[in-house]
Amino acid sequence: MFLIVVKYLIPKGYRGLTAFPFVLVKFRKDKENKIFINHERIHLRQQMELLVIPFFVWYFIEYLFRLIQYKNTNLAYRNISFEREAYTNEKDLSYLKQRSFYKFWKYL
Repeated sequence: MFLIVVKYLIPKGYRGLTAFPFVLVKFRKDKENKIFINHERIHLRQQMELLVIPFFVWYFIEYLFRLIQYKNTNLAYRNISFEREAYTNEKDLSYLKQRSFYKFWKYL
């Protein structure tokens, strides 16, 4: 994992973005935030499981589906299966040690 601070590449309203093998963060202080970094590491694992490009295709398609479903951009984002898994487990710093493959399926 390569952790890089890039304030201007992160979309407004977000603090980070993960694109294997990089974790891009908007604020330097987030490099020390264990919960935030764990959230992003969960995304790294998801991306590795789906071989990166399919992850982003699925993520975009699911976002569009959720946007139609909820008619709200924040609710759509929060209900993407990858985000639901990451937000649910971000505080469990040992989650990735015991996480089974394709665990995000549980959050569909």
